[in-house]
Amino acid sequence: MTTANGNDGATPQTPAGAAKKLRVEVWADLICPWCGLGDRRLEMALARFEHAADVEVVHRSFQLDERAPEGVTRTVTEMLRGKLGLSTAQIDGMTKRVEDLARADGLTPYIVRENRVGNTSLAHELAAFAAEHGKAGEAWKHLYRAYFGEARSIFDIDSLAQIASEIGLSADAARQALISRRHAEQVAEDGREARALGSSGVPFFVIDRRYAVSGAQPPEALLQALASAWEDHASGAPRPTAG
Repeated sequence: MTTANGNDGATPQTPAGAAKKLRVEVWADLICPWCGLGDRRLEMALARFEHAADVEVVHRSFQLDERAPEGVTRTVTEMLRGKLGLSTAQIDGMTKRVEDLARADGLTPYIVRENRVGNTSLAHELAAFAAEHGKAGEAWKHLYRAYFGEARSIFDIDSLAQIASEIGLSADAARQALISRRHAEQVAEDGREARALGSSGVPFFVIDRRYAVSGAQPPEALLQALASAWEDHASGAPRPTAG
C-alpha cells in the first residue's frame, strides 16, 4: 500500500476485471476538527473525479481518546491546556487556523474553540447502527454538522437518539442499540484495524487497499490518490500483500 501525503454526466464504465466499486475507507473521530475538514475535502475531490459514481465511501471509527470517561465533557480549552499545556494564545491560534480552513472550504459555521469534547464511543456506535440501515454516510455528515456546525452534544444517548430521528431512523431503536452497546466491539475493531494498517492518527484514508493518505490533505492530493488507485483498479493489478 502506497502512502501519499467533476463528473461529465456520462455513465462511467465498470473496469474490466476489477471490482465494481473503488472503495475508499475513511477512519475518523467525530470530534476531530481535522476529520470534519477531511470529510469535506474528500467530498470536494470526488466532485472532480470522473469515476465518482463508481466509488464507495466506507466510514470507519477511530477514537483519539478511548480512555476519556463516558458521560463527562470538558471545553476544548480545558482539554488542550491539560493535554498539551498550551497557553490561551496558542489555543486561540490553533483553533482559529482550522476554523479558517474549514470556512475557506465552505464549512460555516465550524465551531472548534467554543465546543466541548468527551468520549465518542456512543457517537460511533450510533454511526454503526445507522450503517445497518444503509445510512452510514448520512449519519456521519449529520453528526459532523450537529457537532461542528451547531455545537450540539453527541456524547449522550438522548442527544444521539434525537440525531437518529433526524436522519429518518427510529429513535427508540437507536436508544436500545446504544443502551445494549451491541456495536461497541465493531467500533473497537475499526480502531485496531487502522493501527494495523499503520495509522496513529486521523483522518486516515485508504483507497482500494492500495494507497493511504494521512491527514486532512488538500482535495488535489486526494484526487491524485483516487486517480492513481483507479488506474490500478481498472487494470486489475493485484493489491499489495502487505497492509
